Amino acid sequence: MKDFIIPDRDFGTPAAKSKALVTLTIDGFDVTVPEGTSIMRAAAEAGIQVPKLCATDSVDAFGSCRLCLVEIEGRNGTPASCTTPVAPGLKVQTQNAKLKQLRRGVMELYISDHPLDCLTCSANGDCELQDMAGAVGLRDVRYEAAPQSEISTHFQVKNTSGEANPLYIPRDDSNPYFSYDPQKCIVCSRCVRACEEVQGTFALTIEGRGFDSRVSFGARTDDALASDCVSCGACVQACPTATLQEKSIIEIGTPSHAIITTCAYCGVGCSFKAEMRGDELVRMTPYKHGKANRGHSCVKGRFAYGYATHQDRILKPMIRDAISDPWKEVSWAEAMEFAATKMKGIQAQYGRNSVGVITSSRCTNEETYLVQKLTRAVFMNNNTDTCARVCHSPTGYGLGQTFGTSAGTQDFDSVEESDVILVIGANPSAAHPVFASRMKKRLRQGAKLIVVDPRRTETVEGPHYKAAHHLALTPGTNVAVVSALAHVIVTEKLYDEDFIRTRCDWDEFQDYAEFISAPNHSPEAVELVTGVPAEEVRKAARLYATGGNGAIYYGLGVTEHSQGSTTVIGIANLAMLTGNIGRKGVGVNPLRGQNNVQGSCDMGSFPHELPGYRHVKHPEVRAIYEKAWGVTIDPEPGLRIPNMLDAAVEGSFRGLYCQGEDILQSDPDTHHVAAGLAAMDCVIVHDLFLNETANYAHVFFPGSSFLEKDGTFTNAERRINMVRKVMAPKQGYADWEVTQMFANAMGANWGYTHPSQIMDEIAMTTPSFAGVTYEKIETMGSVQWPCNDKAPEGTPLMHIDGFVRGKGKFIRTEYVATDEKTGPRFPLLLTTGRILSQYNVGAQTRRTENVVWHDQDLLEINPHDAENRGIRDGDWVRLASRSGETTLRAEITDKVSPGVVYTTFHHPDTQANVITTDFSDWATNCPEYKVTAVQVAPSNGPSEWQEEYNAQAALSRRILAAE
Repeated sequence: MKDFIIPDRDFGTPAAKSKALVTLTIDGFDVTVPEGTSIMRAAAEAGIQVPKLCATDSVDAFGSCRLCLVEIEGRNGTPASCTTPVAPGLKVQTQNAKLKQLRRGVMELYISDHPLDCLTCSANGDCELQDMAGAVGLRDVRYEAAPQSEISTHFQVKNTSGEANPLYIPRDDSNPYFSYDPQKCIVCSRCVRACEEVQGTFALTIEGRGFDSRVSFGARTDDALASDCVSCGACVQACPTATLQEKSIIEIGTPSHAIITTCAYCGVGCSFKAEMRGDELVRMTPYKHGKANRGHSCVKGRFAYGYATHQDRILKPMIRDAISDPWKEVSWAEAMEFAATKMKGIQAQYGRNSVGVITSSRCTNEETYLVQKLTRAVFMNNNTDTCARVCHSPTGYGLGQTFGTSAGTQDFDSVEESDVILVIGANPSAAHPVFASRMKKRLRQGAKLIVVDPRRTETVEGPHYKAAHHLALTPGTNVAVVSALAHVIVTEKLYDEDFIRTRCDWDEFQDYAEFISAPNHSPEAVELVTGVPAEEVRKAARLYATGGNGAIYYGLGVTEHSQGSTTVIGIANLAMLTGNIGRKGVGVNPLRGQNNVQGSCDMGSFPHELPGYRHVKHPEVRAIYEKAWGVTIDPEPGLRIPNMLDAAVEGSFRGLYCQGEDILQSDPDTHHVAAGLAAMDCVIVHDLFLNETANYAHVFFPGSSFLEKDGTFTNAERRINMVRKVMAPKQGYADWEVTQMFANAMGANWGYTHPSQIMDEIAMTTPSFAGVTYEKIETMGSVQWPCNDKAPEGTPLMHIDGFVRGKGKFIRTEYVATDEKTGPRFPLLLTTGRILSQYNVGAQTRRTENVVWHDQDLLEINPHDAENRGIRDGDWVRLASRSGETTLRAEITDKVSPGVVYTTFHHPDTQANVITTDFSDWATNCPEYKVTAVQVAPSNGPSEWQEEYNAQAALSRRILAAE
């Protein structure tokens, strides 16, 4: 096991961004730092630690503790070093007799109202108050409350007479992950400032005045769980004492060592320190040098890692002949032989194209690469697909056509320089909360926000910011709205002609301008279709075109439509029209849903592309892999996931290896998915848990969690981050080793001994990864592709001097209404999405304490629609579409407009995708999750189908007792 920690020093105040340098003298040493740096930080950079309590470099200086006092030659008094900026020629003294006496007196006052139970305190050994008491030489406390005084301490439950202490506030343990102990609060305000400045929730405040001041979660009646707190952990990380403390620290003790790794939830790709005691994970803390998260986290990455040791986890391989049989635990060798025999038999009888694979967007790049290699070099076909098919495949097509590459253009730091932020079909506050915090910070600084979304999401309005424009469109009309925005920009001549002439094809622009200028694309013409007031569209278009640096961030509300690819093209057109490409603060940025969905696409998981987005039809591309692998690669594209299921029902597709994806819960039209899986002769599920897809499996390979493997993830900004093993795989093997064993059982002769060898093969065969090595990532911390001879240290910003395809390509975006129509039987439109505490199909988060916030899927319905149907808040309702029906409880809210309902898909008990249809994007087959015509009616509880499904799932999950 390898420790990988860069010294994580706290410099007291944030780094200054000025390029001008200032030289001063601190304790006789000349120190040169950027202008605007605090004296405290300047001293720390010189190796001189000034005592501090209220200061930390994750938040702005506050100057309340008065422990960091210094003397400056020629100036009166003893200013706080945290709030005093450097100046040329200053001569600063950080230690002398006067300062020692002052600091000791300040510390004495702090300790006078603090319990001295250090030996049994959960922060013992990790307490800044304890450290600073030692640093200032505190040896005695002269102050104590008089026995009969009205003023008592805050930490004594009762006075000497046994009477209750009115100042005592009991510990708050309501939050499942951390406790709040007011007895130990020193009112440094670090937690309050972290909640405001880093997270942006403003859930904490200081209650009371003077001696009675204490941190509060809002109203007096609020505890941590009932408050606005989102459990991001920023306050816990900022707290210098045991006031805010992880419950895992209280239960286990302080960690002994830490290893840097990468979060396995959303596509932000946060870096964490996995803090360990032995091989037990004590806590996950965000790593301040992580370039995606900059030391911040959300409730999932920070606390929801308990699924890795959950009792539901399967640790032994299992097989069965039929899905009606109970599972039988077997050895790895027997499982491999059984699976290989099944797959070989299928191919012998039905041909080499009768089997395929689904790669995982939760596994590493190296593991995904091996799975697509399995089908191409062992199964000898291109039947490989990934979950990006059902989320961001239109991104690959749309950005590939317009820009020449299938990925976002910026790094997350870029948002700090945005002036106008256009969020389309995404709710970063719920789905990408760490990025959302950075975006909201920029909004509080004055940037403008435009939101295009049917719901009034948490992103539309928050503490100290509000969207300038919320275009609450009718689901399914994205193309019409985006085209209307472009219409205003072109007809009012707000476009950047110099950029277009230099960077794009002028003739193509003129053709596009003629198309988009037509009256049928005007905001007034499409208002009846979109439901968005024309004047709002015009104002939003003018703001985006003229407001300065304009950045677009979009999510699955763009791609999961029948015109998903067209909308992505329209978004690219907007950026090119306004010249918002190729510099900081601008760009087109897809917010990826899963931790490695970008990487799974990069690694060649699509049936028509080899790694690096190169089409299999090109002989020169196939030749690279044919030479490396010693096989002949089929030049014909393979089957997409929907095609696999269709072919299975027809009888020509008979075997599937599915790694780390739960297609029965996540893919649309659950009835069709179930029928396809049931028709197969061999389904191999490779996962942590017996998921819903495993109900139809014949072989189960137990998987390893992100804590148990080495490798890399690629996040939404193309950043390749290291995943480091912090404990041994509980089932014996990392996932790449399992895939290799299966390939070898099928007749291959793979001999990888470490994931770095797989990355070397990826670099050798994939131009955009040519310069990527584990050594480089270790040295740089992370690297963004393309990384090659042209960009040896990676590419934070894309398309700076020119587009990857040469000239940017304008493409017409004709709005075509979806075939999914409302009518008398199904008058409402259903759209789906995520919430903060749960993730994707919930396989991980449902097995953590996150269920405290969301233990079931709810149907959001507008009060008008609810009243018309006699539905009250919390009632069971029947949700029905042309595809199927389910039941769930109603939540009455005006977040959704009349005629629109919304739900999540995190819980298999609901199976929301039994409602969604098989309509899909015209270019990529990405399902149209976001538009389904439905009816809602009162219900008495779970539907007959749900009860049958749960009974079948229970039957399918039986495991024979070990012999």
